[in-house]
Amino acid sequence: MNLTLDEIQNFKGKYPKQIWSLFFSEMWERFCFYGMRGMLVFFMISQLNFHEKEANLQYGATQAFVYAFTFVGGLFADKILGFRKSLFWGGLLMIVGSLILATDPHKFFFLGIAFTVVGTGFFKPNISSMVGQLYKPNDSRADAGFSLFYAGINLGALLGGYLCIAIGKGELFGDFISEGMRWNIAFGLAAVVMVISLINFVFTQRSLGTIGLQPGHPLSEVKSATMPKWKEYGVYILSLLFIPIIMKMVSVPEYTDYFMWTVGPLTLIYLFFEMSKVTSSERKKLWAALVFILFSILFWGIYEQSGGSLSIFAAKNLNKDLLGLDPNGVNNSGGAFFIIFLAPLIGLLWIWMSKRKIEPNTIIKFGLGFIFLGLGYYVLFATRFFANLQGITSLNFFTIALLVITLGELCLSPIGLSIMTKLSSKNLQGMMMGMWFLASAYGQYVAGIIGAGLATTKEGATNYDALITYTEGYKQLALYAVIAGVVLILLSPFVKKLMQEVK
Repeated sequence: MNLTLDEIQNFKGKYPKQIWSLFFSEMWERFCFYGMRGMLVFFMISQLNFHEKEANLQYGATQAFVYAFTFVGGLFADKILGFRKSLFWGGLLMIVGSLILATDPHKFFFLGIAFTVVGTGFFKPNISSMVGQLYKPNDSRADAGFSLFYAGINLGALLGGYLCIAIGKGELFGDFISEGMRWNIAFGLAAVVMVISLINFVFTQRSLGTIGLQPGHPLSEVKSATMPKWKEYGVYILSLLFIPIIMKMVSVPEYTDYFMWTVGPLTLIYLFFEMSKVTSSERKKLWAALVFILFSILFWGIYEQSGGSLSIFAAKNLNKDLLGLDPNGVNNSGGAFFIIFLAPLIGLLWIWMSKRKIEPNTIIKFGLGFIFLGLGYYVLFATRFFANLQGITSLNFFTIALLVITLGELCLSPIGLSIMTKLSSKNLQGMMMGMWFLASAYGQYVAGIIGAGLATTKEGATNYDALITYTEGYKQLALYAVIAGVVLILLSPFVKKLMQEVK
């Protein structure tokens, strides 16, 4: 606590030293999250006997609530808990959820998922906000920092995304783990790594200075009255009361529909209320942030087929011609594998271009993200040309699609985290980060609907018919993504004016 905020932000070199500690806490939390995500659809179909369409809708509902609750977590962190306490509380809830699933995933599936949903909501937006505070406003190194942080996210996604599903299916350690215990071990592994994440964060706090302290803390940068303890305890109690509500709403997708049609408009109304209290300059920046947020919904709706329809596609229609690896494991972790290597390079590319004054502005980066996403889905469509009569196609070619899609993600997602911190006024940073993840919630919700729409193969149809149906759907998604990218690039001059000095 002996470091001041100014000392932290006046670091030498490309990255502040604190980013590495936050990197590892986030890495293990993402292991837990992506390990869970990768198992959801496959587990529901193979173990809970859900239909493909139903599993996609359940997946969309679960993921939507995960990201929707990040808005609530960001709001409580801003107003009551502070980033640090919010993060720790969220981590504890995620551990409990993983342990419940490890005990009996068939019996307690939705209860364990509900704990994980609420826990992620408190953890995820606040660690990203702390990364943003390591930099001074308009520090050109921030994009590179978020790209590095994003590599940490994806190192966890790589490990968790492959290991958990491979253990659950028996593809990994199948000779050592009895068939009846494989899913228990897979879910239990998520709990173990989450404990590691929290232990790491306890030690990380020592070097964060005043970053993330609770409002009203004597050392906080923004001076205010001490936070009453009843408010803090009230947040903990209220979040526990959400558990049975989330459990019910996730288990019945129709309830998710009502929620999503309600929470979005209410959130916008609240944001407009907060915008009425800021300066004209700050308001313009918030309008620019909304453009990024709205377009990101479409991006994630297309991108997040990886956890839904692509999970089914991997299980049914892909061979093992990539080093004998499990297709579901590659689908869950392939994108993360590419990000680990590409994220630091692209971050350094932005710095190199910035120094030469040729770096594209953020809205053009977003547009490029959509175009690469569309090209990746065209490659997914092309997998049909490598299929045999049994509807089995090349995992190698599928992995090339993941590489192209990953380039799109790197143009959008880490930059999105960075731009939310740049465009937000200081007292709305947690809320705007929550809004960014709330947009992801709508993207996940749309992804579930899209995935269910792709699962239209008639009963009794061949596996080859299923391949044709899915790849035809991916071609349509590719077209929508490319069109969105072109529109964003055309909007670039208008949005740039709203952003003012922010780059």
